[in-house]
Amino acid sequence: MVTIKDVARAAGVSVATVSRVYNSSAPVRQDTRDRVRAVAEQLGYSPHGAARSLITSRTHTLGVLLPDLYGEFFSEVIRGVDGAAQRAGYHLLVSSLRGESHGLEAALRSMRGRVDGLIVMSPDLDAGAAGRSLPSGFPVVLLNGPPSDAAYASLVVANAEGAQAMVAHLAGLGHRRIALVGGAARNYDAEERRRGYRQGLGEAGLPWRPDYEVAGDFSEESGHAAALRLLSLPEPPTAIFAANDCMAIGALSACRDHGRKVPDDVAVAGFDDIPMARYVDPPLTSVHVDISALGARATERLLDALRAPANRDLRRETLPTTLVVRRSCGALTPTPMREIP
Repeated sequence: MVTIKDVARAAGVSVATVSRVYNSSAPVRQDTRDRVRAVAEQLGYSPHGAARSLITSRTHTLGVLLPDLYGEFFSEVIRGVDGAAQRAGYHLLVSSLRGESHGLEAALRSMRGRVDGLIVMSPDLDAGAAGRSLPSGFPVVLLNGPPSDAAYASLVVANAEGAQAMVAHLAGLGHRRIALVGGAARNYDAEERRRGYRQGLGEAGLPWRPDYEVAGDFSEESGHAAALRLLSLPEPPTAIFAANDCMAIGALSACRDHGRKVPDDVAVAGFDDIPMARYVDPPLTSVHVDISALGARATERLLDALRAPANRDLRRETLPTTLVVRRSCGALTPTPMREIP
């Protein structure tokens, strides 16, 4: 049987270096890491996970808690997390949440002892709930949640800035009646995108109209229902901006059902720029979020905390968005991507 000593000898490194590559217990140069893994694969070496965890007190598994597992947005997040985790020799344990605090606490308790750290995406998360269910100092990275005094690293998307830029774009095309299909109540992403929408209206000199704000829940069905309601108004909007692409796709369907042509009669735009957005008819204008990179960056932050627990980076990091213009808003010639800080 091939041993760790055999790998070290063949790769020209110490046993400790091979151990660090597989345990991620300390930084190793990328070229050395690649050489060790290539030699190990050539020799057929595979460290025994259970035995390794007895020595290191680690499982080499990361926990991921998401609001849902349905849809392209969450699959892209998982893709980014999984890619970064695999490169570091980690596996994933994934579960979904429905926003209730007791569900979060139960999920966190179920992962205790089974994962080395957690990535939690819960836009309406009470961060204190995580603290009550985890050991003190347990590595956690929060995604897309509200600001918190809890001692956790966090990442968010430039939601308000992205929504503001979309309203400015639609207003620049001549639209004066711009409606919003918003997200769920108490949802941080939804609230920030609503804030950006209202700021955008103000900057464009357009009045805010309560009948032009209709709540959704980020699903295609809610986008369809909200758009039908907007199109049935005595003075319907000429542009519908949905707080995510799923609702925008539902709005496209509602326009067809209502006999309205997109973009001739009404413009439609979304947020997130999921892969499907470019393939619907007409292709969807959206605020692009590098969703996979969001997951990968969260994983990198978590792995950094595992490698150097005494120097954990607890900063709140904001990922930029970009405006992607396609035919659904009436701009026949797409404008260049513009980064939104």
